[in-house]
Amino acid sequence: MTGADLHMLAGAYALGALDDDERAEFEEHLADCEACAVEVGEFLATTARLAMAAAEPPAGATKAMKQRVMQRITEVRQDAPKVDLPAPRAHRSRTTARRGAAFALAASIVAAVGLGGVAAWQYTRAQDSHQQTQQAEAQAAQIAAVLSAPDAHTVVGTVGGAGQGAHATVVTSQAENRAVFLTPGLPALSDGMTYQLWFDDAGVMRPAGLVAPGAADQTVLLKGVIGPAEGMGITVEPAGGSLHPTSAPVALMAFSAH
Repeated sequence: MTGADLHMLAGAYALGALDDDERAEFEEHLADCEACAVEVGEFLATTARLAMAAAEPPAGATKAMKQRVMQRITEVRQDAPKVDLPAPRAHRSRTTARRGAAFALAASIVAAVGLGGVAAWQYTRAQDSHQQTQQAEAQAAQIAAVLSAPDAHTVVGTVGGAGQGAHATVVTSQAENRAVFLTPGLPALSDGMTYQLWFDDAGVMRPAGLVAPGAADQTVLLKGVIGPAEGMGITVEPAGGSLHPTSAPVALMAFSAH
């Protein structure tokens, strides 16, 4: 595949619409292409913003309507959207079809979110808990606030090293004093291990949440405020996380200057 063709796959990669061979080839290209890395990060953030916008209830919605919608959300099975695509007839049409798949998948994501969306992904562990549901709604609102903040700043990094790791994005807002982590998927880990996020307070690592290995299209609100943090790091830790890093970082991403 030519360099020009690979540049056109950034959106499809961010949405997980590439097959295994294309994904491997694009990630090899991505390790040396800053423009594509930035585009992937911005595409992830934009998709999340679209999802948040679609999830907002219409103006004037009554409390009863909201309760009915939220009840429906808890009943809907939260499977990832599936898009059936015709096999491309030639190399030239393959790229066009893939771009179409990316847009189709993006539309599916926004449509799914419109029916229950951002709050719905949080209900996996909170189907019967009103308190947890409220927490999920609050977290979704905070994610939306960060992604849509006028001062939102996007940083793209590599998890696991250039040429062999996955790409991830962090969006920060000093006005909101919060950060959001987005990734199309991190490499699988051995049983009993997970990825842990950390705020980097001038070299002192502060726990900021966990990211499940192997899962696709994750958006995580980092726990706690940005505060004095100069960046964030990611380590591999035992399931449940650690109070302090027990392994070397697999990624370090610097925030913009305050």
